[in-house]
Amino acid sequence: MSLRNKVTLIGHTGKEVEITNFEKGGMKASVTLATNDYYTNAMGEKVEETQWHNLVAFGKTAEIMQKYVPKGKEIAVEGKITYRSYEKEGKKVYLTEIRVEEVVLLGSK
Repeated sequence: MSLRNKVTLIGHTGKEVEITNFEKGGMKASVTLATNDYYTNAMGEKVEETQWHNLVAFGKTAEIMQKYVPKGKEIAVEGKITYRSYEKEGKKVYLTEIRVEEVVLLGSK
């Protein structure tokens, strides 16, 4: 087990899982995940801060997400942080994603 690049998140999906099927077989699942953090500010008020994460999964994990993860579903994921970039309209776009290796379905049905 490598601990050098490991991420564990618990949150709710922000949209339906998007599926990409590859020509040579296999699939990719993409979805956003919202995680919430709570703290008290200097004025004593409780503040909720939401962070959005881009998740990608492949193979069997992608199949599980396609079948069982609707919009708003609470899930726990474990994976690693990945970075990639691409060109769009002449500008370089940078993406940070969590490559999901395991997913656990939480909450009620």
